[in-house]
Amino acid sequence: MKTRLFAAVAASILLASSAAPAAGALKTAVFAGGCFWSAEHDIEHTPGIKGVVVGYAGGTRPNPTYENGHEGYLESIQVTYDPAKISYPQLVDAFFHHIDPTDPNGQICDQGPSYRTAVFFASPQEQAEAQAVKAQVGKALGQRIATEIRPAGTFWPAEAYHQDYARKNPVCYTAYRVGCGRDARLKAVWRGR
Repeated sequence: MKTRLFAAVAASILLASSAAPAAGALKTAVFAGGCFWSAEHDIEHTPGIKGVVVGYAGGTRPNPTYENGHEGYLESIQVTYDPAKISYPQLVDAFFHHIDPTDPNGQICDQGPSYRTAVFFASPQEQAEAQAVKAQVGKALGQRIATEIRPAGTFWPAEAYHQDYARKNPVCYTAYRVGCGRDARLKAVWRGR
């Protein structure tokens, strides 16, 4: 009896430890939130975020760049995070709170195909979690959510001058953000939710 109980407890512990990320193991997630400068700026201070790279996702042609128009791609961010500090659903929820998820054509003043919003999932579990968060957001806002939940593909980092743009160019970035009306629009969409 004791042997069976010990075996059951040991199996449970092994199963639980294999499902949880190893201590210190970081993960990545990819989101398209309109202008990648703003998406990076807004999410990088979220607790549990270790780094953010701006780039392109969702397209098929190799080597997209800003100069070649990155046709078929969405301006995106690749977020490296610590799942011991922020879960994937919490990260997806944080992303949604930094965008207008009801706009099907882009974000605020950045309109067009490359500025649409998306959550890119890397596994069936992430897909289910992202869809659940999207449903919660739709319920909270009482509106149809335009943000797509899409399978992840290759993430292509953008050119160096786009990385950390808001930090490296605070005057230009602030003028863009204010002129775009981003903060006012997000405040109107979320109304403290």
